[in-house]
Amino acid sequence: MNNSKLLFITPTLLFIFLPVLLLAHGVNPSDQAILTNGGLGSYIWVGAKHMVTGYDHLLFLVGVIFYLNNLKDIIRFITVFTVGHSITLIGATYLGIQADEHLIDAVIALSVLYKGFENLGGFQKILKTNSPNLLIMVFIFGLIHGFGLSTRLQSFDLGEGLFLFKIISFNIGVELGQIFALIPIVFIISKWKAVNSYKIFYKTVNWFLVFAGIGLFILQMYGYLHSH
Repeated sequence: MNNSKLLFITPTLLFIFLPVLLLAHGVNPSDQAILTNGGLGSYIWVGAKHMVTGYDHLLFLVGVIFYLNNLKDIIRFITVFTVGHSITLIGATYLGIQADEHLIDAVIALSVLYKGFENLGGFQKILKTNSPNLLIMVFIFGLIHGFGLSTRLQSFDLGEGLFLFKIISFNIGVELGQIFALIPIVFIISKWKAVNSYKIFYKTVNWFLVFAGIGLFILQMYGYLHSH
């Protein structure tokens, strides 16, 4: 499959799946009801649910996993990402630090674009330079993704009492959801590496990340401009 076909297929896939992804990522009244009527376990559940449906976070992690070659590296990089987003999720929520969710999500969209661009050799081919240290970039993007998760959590009415424990419980849920979502992703990518079509699969998915990042960035900026 040549690059022209990939450039046709990836925007088509984006056009098909993006509306579904956008609907999956919002905060809905049913989640608020779960948190209002449940205990700390309800925060774990909603946190896990949010990460499983958090397409932008998962798309970035898909791009990271493509770059790695063994389970040890995958665990190391995912741990760094987890530490990063836990810092800002817990810290920003506890301190009440807020930002416009459209702007935060726009930066998260750029992280998806960044990873697809890097995986396709964009730094070497276009910018004629080596890509930045991936471990450092994963930590930085983890901080940004965590801030995005914090904006979601702060959109809920957390009620009175046990405030820090509620935040931590939500964060635990996010981690559990991340593990649950990544297991099949890691399995599929690792198994596909052994077949002849992997090169096509690799290019298609990473071009999808590029177009998804661009599309999500435009949509979030549109949302920001029309909410002010």
